[in-house]
Amino acid sequence: QVQVAESGGGLVQAGGSLRLSCAASGRTFSTTGLGWFRQAPGKEREFVVSIRWRHGSTHYADSVKGRFIISRDNAKDMVYLQMNSLKAEDSAVYYCAATSVADDTVFSNEYDYWGQGTQVTVSS
Repeated sequence: QVQVAESGGGLVQAGGSLRLSCAASGRTFSTTGLGWFRQAPGKEREFVVSIRWRHGSTHYADSVKGRFIISRDNAKDMVYLQMNSLKAEDSAVYYCAATSVADDTVFSNEYDYWGQGTQVTVSS
């Protein structure tokens, strides 16, 4: 079992920045990839960015490329999402997820463990 927990959400003005954190615990040695997804009210969950746990290679959704940066600290079992130049359409509940069957997959159903989500609200 792997547990993940997000934090760092909040209210920010458009153009501002916010940093989300994800703490992983449990059998983290089995984790091969971590990802961030988001879901706005009435919309489906969408992929944001993922990172290979061991190698650190990343994959970004086009909508956030150049604005968001994912990083991880393997020693601390932490992953971070630095969000810059935030837009109103970035408002959503952001979820951290871990996969043990893939690495930097964009498919939500390939992630085994999910956090409870943290709310990000970007005001215009």
